[in-house]
Amino acid sequence: MKSIFITVTVLSSVVACMPMVYAKTPAQADKVLRVAFEAPDDGFDMVKTFNYYSGNVADVIFERLVQYDYLADPVKLMPGTAQSLPVIEKNGQVYTFKIKSGIYFTDDPAFKGKRRELVAEDYVYSIKRILDPKNHASSFSFIDNKIVGANALIEQAKKTGNFNYDAKIEGIKALDKYTIQFTLTQPDYNFPYILAYSSFGATAREVVEYYKDRLAMHPVGTGPYMLSKYVPRSKIELVANPDYRGFVWNFKSTGTAWDNQLVKEMSGKQMPQIGKVNISIIEEEQSRWLAFQSKQLDFDKVTSNAIPKVLDHNNQLKPAIKKQGIRLYANKEAEITYSMLNMRDPVVGGKSLDKIALRRAIAMSFNVNEYIRILRKGQAVKAEMLVPAGISGHNPDYRSSIGYNPVLANKLLDHFGYKKGADGYRNLPNGKALTLKINTESGSSSVMYSELWKKNLDAIGIRADFKVSNFADNLKAATQCQYMMWSGAWHADYPEGENFTQLLYGPNVGRGNQSCYQSTAYDNLYKQAMQQPPEKRMPFYEKMSRQIEADNTWILQDTRIRNWLIQPEVQGFKAHPIMNTNWQYLDIASPNQK
Repeated sequence: MKSIFITVTVLSSVVACMPMVYAKTPAQADKVLRVAFEAPDDGFDMVKTFNYYSGNVADVIFERLVQYDYLADPVKLMPGTAQSLPVIEKNGQVYTFKIKSGIYFTDDPAFKGKRRELVAEDYVYSIKRILDPKNHASSFSFIDNKIVGANALIEQAKKTGNFNYDAKIEGIKALDKYTIQFTLTQPDYNFPYILAYSSFGATAREVVEYYKDRLAMHPVGTGPYMLSKYVPRSKIELVANPDYRGFVWNFKSTGTAWDNQLVKEMSGKQMPQIGKVNISIIEEEQSRWLAFQSKQLDFDKVTSNAIPKVLDHNNQLKPAIKKQGIRLYANKEAEITYSMLNMRDPVVGGKSLDKIALRRAIAMSFNVNEYIRILRKGQAVKAEMLVPAGISGHNPDYRSSIGYNPVLANKLLDHFGYKKGADGYRNLPNGKALTLKINTESGSSSVMYSELWKKNLDAIGIRADFKVSNFADNLKAATQCQYMMWSGAWHADYPEGENFTQLLYGPNVGRGNQSCYQSTAYDNLYKQAMQQPPEKRMPFYEKMSRQIEADNTWILQDTRIRNWLIQPEVQGFKAHPIMNTNWQYLDIASPNQK
């Protein structure tokens, strides 16, 4: 059946769609999933943003050639729009994919009334957008110098000021309508995992050229959902794509009781079942917890302040919560959290010994154990190296050389001329006032975090000035190197240490390298690591971690243990270690929603 033609308009910063009629999709309109984001998105053009929340939405709109198996542990790939996993030649240097025929983009004015099939050239074009220097794609680092002929075209674009989208690239070829082949500069068995990342989803050239600078508000893909309504920084509504081909829920249990229950309740169902996803931006922890308690959210992470009310001393649900039919799913994230210091900032940046001493003192002032106890309520583990547990390249025996030591931090600052004034706060060696300007967000957890930082910095005599903004604006400032200090987190996009170590690689400044860090020693280690197969990279990742400890551009903090609470009506829920969105795999047993 031909899908309904959709019109998307922009009115007063609100994106809305015409009412939908469900066609092929098995999704049921009365099954409405209600979820919350704890920070705002930044639109849905994933070439131009790496906002975590934007990626959650993009993942169900734009389809990749490959995707993750929902239940497999350890993680493994399965076909997405490809007919099968790739044919691999030359020991991992050539990858060939056959795309399924009969996959269509959702109807959009950009297609001028014509039905638009997904073809191999759409992936060629989408990757060229990542290569285009004008887009400053954060995911460019994933493929930099990896695709034969790509970097030559990039250099030409830098000289001329224009990227030639019609030029052929030897390493990205559409061999025919449905066949795409990648030829790499050297073998890389991580490459299929990279292609599973949201930035590598298929985008139609007509849509990009039609919407131009409004593209982020008009995502058009082939996935299970499509954007219906959008109020930036407030609400997002997705509806099931009426022309989506669907799939059968047939994932295999890993043998755990949780997986066994999922298989029992979900196997054989035509997916997706959820007809609408309502996403609210709720930055305040207490508000999210109240929304879950009042059944306005179908699942959410337990907020820090709610942990004592929800979990007992064994980290199990308390009887009063369990009695409501609410279930608990706990998992340790494949992530690290950290504070970043801008290496281009005139106060904290630079490579002189006094600047390194300042950054090291700041790092030694922070009490990570207290942070985990107070802010995380014990639901985290201390991060020791750049590559977290569960990711290839992590060494469980590695220990950071930077520890909590305010006494030594004070001595270090004294030695390098950061003298205290009459008010007890230190000045710069030149006698000017030293103030650490820290970007942060609103919300009770951010306030507590700022208070802890102030307490720690007071102990070494450093003033702190906290600038409260929102996540999206702070992210933009960090990307542009226009800040002094900010804290963030990185969740694995694919299960190999490259995904984390590239965050501090010099050429990635302006993309993922938000510390604006450039170190010849670090960059050389990174390049050497990339010449090795993944199983031989750990020693390089260890040395790169040591280099960061020497330069103190990052202050590693923790890896969170997420405790998900799921309402009794929700079926099929499991948090995946890499994949951030699971809405297309869920069902609602008894929708009784208003």
